[in-house]
Amino acid sequence: MDFLPIFLDLREQPCLVVGGGDVAARKCALLLRAGARVTVLAPALSAAFDADSTAGRVVHRAGHFRDADLEGHALAIAATSDEAVNRAVAAAATARRIPVNVVDQPTLCSFILPSIIERAPLTVAVSSGGASPVLARLLRARLETLIPAGYGRLAALAGAFRDQVKARIKPKERRRFWERVLQGPVAELVFNGRDEEARKALQATLEDTRLTYSGGEVSLVGAGPGDPDLLTFRALRLMQQADVVVYDRLVSQPILDLARLEAERIYAGKERAMHTLPQEDINQLLVRLAKQGKRVVRLKGGDPFIFGRGGEEIDSLAAEGIPFQVVPGVTAAAGCASYAGIPLTHRDYAQSVVFVTGHLRDGGMDLNWSALAQPRQTIVCYMGLLGIDQLCRQLAAHGLPASTPAALVQEGTTPHQRVLTGTLDSLPGIVRRSDVKAPTLIIIGEVVKLRDRLKWFEPVA
Repeated sequence: MDFLPIFLDLREQPCLVVGGGDVAARKCALLLRAGARVTVLAPALSAAFDADSTAGRVVHRAGHFRDADLEGHALAIAATSDEAVNRAVAAAATARRIPVNVVDQPTLCSFILPSIIERAPLTVAVSSGGASPVLARLLRARLETLIPAGYGRLAALAGAFRDQVKARIKPKERRRFWERVLQGPVAELVFNGRDEEARKALQATLEDTRLTYSGGEVSLVGAGPGDPDLLTFRALRLMQQADVVVYDRLVSQPILDLARLEAERIYAGKERAMHTLPQEDINQLLVRLAKQGKRVVRLKGGDPFIFGRGGEEIDSLAAEGIPFQVVPGVTAAAGCASYAGIPLTHRDYAQSVVFVTGHLRDGGMDLNWSALAQPRQTIVCYMGLLGIDQLCRQLAAHGLPASTPAALVQEGTTPHQRVLTGTLDSLPGIVRRSDVKAPTLIIIGEVVKLRDRLKWFEPVA
């Protein structure tokens, strides 16, 4: 490696920044965040310094750099537009063995300022050794999505218990103890904002004479409509910690590929009239896996609580005393409509939207047709493809004009997305002629008129 990654304690340490421009202001702000006492040497300061200088957090010394200016400082940063001045700062600091950074000139630096992900007290730094600062920032942005804000609070909680753990648990067992804590129920309580419960749970775990947690847990995770980029941060984190993933047909392969490589994968099917596992068996499967001490992710297309039967599954878990959590997902109505360029509401066309399912327990389509056939309302029908004739006929019979715009979104948000538009009258014929297959979402309402004007997503395939 070109640079050794280290973290400096600069609290109350005197640091010198040479330069008064916007770049110098950013470096100064970074030092202030680390608790340093900052002196800025420059003939004048840019407006970017105003807040810090007026608040008395920065000492400004007007003038030009001289070697003696470094005396008594623990660190120096050169951030001027004059290369000769920058070189002079670097040479003088090196001669005095003072760490020095010269902005955008890595050959003059004894240390590099990395891109930082801060989750105090947790800090993650990324550096390209000065070769490509833009790439380091891009990697930082990627890591930001993988490190929830709660990790800082989790680190603080672990720090508060560190001495107790050292006193109670033998060195060889500490790593496994912390792995269980930092990846188990205690961590999830922190991520859910339940810090006091997490503290009590950690205390109870520490006082357990077995020092083990024998039970498992289940996370009902919404996988969204198909595009893996629509997964939530929490969904991705839980998938990468799972021992077992129980998934449905509507979960796309690219999403499934994001789960932990070593996790067992169990296909639950859930295709209409062709369930690999009946719902009751899925409920018991989740209970059984959790009782075996496994971390289970129940991965469901869309959102678990919107026609996903998630309520039935957690009802079984609650009855058995199994710890669980529910992670919302982007429901198909929102995802598919957005990718199809169809706003579900629009003040000129629809002031309400209603979600219905065309597939009920008894296999019928017994809907409140009068409530659905209302003007200025968008209807989104899940699993309605087989009942498309009845859906359109009943809506027309209860007052919706046959000319009401309608759309079919097949495999929405995926590279195979297909959008077909028509009217209430023509929709059944379109399904037959175009060989439309599930999963397909049906959208009915005046908002469909906006499709040609607002569409932005065109699949590659």
